[in-house]
Amino acid sequence: MTKEKIPTTPAILALKAQSADFTLHTYQYEERGGTKRGASKLGVDEHCVIKTLVMEDETGKPLIILMHGDKEVSTKSLARSIGTKSVSPSNPAIAEKHTGYKVGGTSPFGTKKAMPVYMESTIADLPEIFINAGSRGLLARMPSDELIRILKPIAVSVAI
Repeated sequence: MTKEKIPTTPAILALKAQSADFTLHTYQYEERGGTKRGASKLGVDEHCVIKTLVMEDETGKPLIILMHGDKEVSTKSLARSIGTKSVSPSNPAIAEKHTGYKVGGTSPFGTKKAMPVYMESTIADLPEIFINAGSRGLLARMPSDELIRILKPIAVSVAI
């Protein structure tokens, strides 16, 4: 039996630097599989798998929004919540430039560029979450309060 090779990513290094309480879990990545694929492969509720979405305001200023895997972001509500005219998803190439991660492997930890991080408020209610650890098919399992301790995200209610 061969030992699985888990990549060392900026996200994992950032979590270790913060003495985070986390475990890594891998699954076979599938293009366009999203959180549903990861949840299914790991046998967990998709609501506990947190998406890291890179968006930008009308001036092109990037931001990260963390959302439950089974929910979508109301960009209108998000724009209202953060006091900007509009918010839209970043182009994948632009998102990769800001984060250093490929789409499908985006983590809010260890990003290339510091960006404001917003989080759907109900994520804090979950005892534990699974969130991307900086590589496609690699999730970090951690208590939600660890995510909050490390990222200090701004809570918003923008799920639909």
